[in-house]
Amino acid sequence: MKNLTLNAAKIAEVVKGQIVGDPERTITGVSGIREAKNTDLSFVGNKRYEKQLSETAAGIILVCADLAKAAADDRTLIVCENVDYAFSVVVAMFAEEPPVWPVGIHPSAVVSPNAVIGQGVSINANAVIEDGAVIGDGAVIGAGCYIGHDAKVGAGTLLYPNVTIMFRCTVGRKCIIHPGVVIGGDGFGFIPGPQGLVKVPQTGYVQIDDDVEIGANTTIDRARFSKTWIKSNVKIDNLVQVAHNVVIGESSILVAQCAIAGSVEIGRGVILAGKAGINGHITIGDGCQIAGTSSVIKSLPAGSVVVGSPAETQREFMGRLALPSKVEKLKARIEKLEAELEKLSQN
Repeated sequence: MKNLTLNAAKIAEVVKGQIVGDPERTITGVSGIREAKNTDLSFVGNKRYEKQLSETAAGIILVCADLAKAAADDRTLIVCENVDYAFSVVVAMFAEEPPVWPVGIHPSAVVSPNAVIGQGVSINANAVIEDGAVIGDGAVIGAGCYIGHDAKVGAGTLLYPNVTIMFRCTVGRKCIIHPGVVIGGDGFGFIPGPQGLVKVPQTGYVQIDDDVEIGANTTIDRARFSKTWIKSNVKIDNLVQVAHNVVIGESSILVAQCAIAGSVEIGRGVILAGKAGINGHITIGDGCQIAGTSSVIKSLPAGSVVVGSPAETQREFMGRLALPSKVEKLKARIEKLEAELEKLSQN
């Protein structure tokens, strides 16, 4: 973390927030709300966590408008429209500069003479660049990476160590791909034959557009034909599985351990929460939100918010969740009516 001192007035100016308390209070770092010291800035973005304000030692706290009246003599609040975003801005101010990757080719790297290497590229120890591969200007190829035949890596893209880009796959400009990612492994395709299961050739490729970030150990399979396509500004967490011929629209988010079966088309701005599963050959419309551990088995129109397995709307889910208690109440009512009828029959 940088050696930096900021006062509340400067922070409020940067995040476009309103100060409640002492504008001259200073901090020298950022921290989580529980771990923060009086020289740290932290944040509380929801009124549900108001209790944390009385428990934290943080000197400056970014808060939502609902908490604007929670100021005290020992702390200063900065009220922000978007607390998470504001905190990210301040964290970036304190963040250390990223590592400087040495320009050039490490002596232990294996680079084909038939590969095209741009200007200012960093190719690190034990990387392998095959025939016909193209590496754009300023790209970083981390230690142990493999770039297959005729694969392309765009300008300014960062591949952390041990990333695999298989043959004919393409990665766009300014992407970030974390360790252990495999792009372009075969899609899972087998059909029954006389001698057992027969492998279906996977003849397509993977296309990843610009400004995509892919988390560690995620796998994106090559298409059976044509392409598996990750469009621009998509953000993918760790341990995500994307099957063959999937299309993911711009600015969508895929959270850890979710899995997408083959030939699914996902619109732009979609959120798949952790461990969500998407059945093959369906369409998820723009702006859909899929809750964690949900299983989507049929296509969803744009703007849908679904939960559960099989996935359904929140209203349907809550109605089904409430059904057992409704049945119990109905049962008690019937028993009461039966008892009353029994009394009447005895008179």
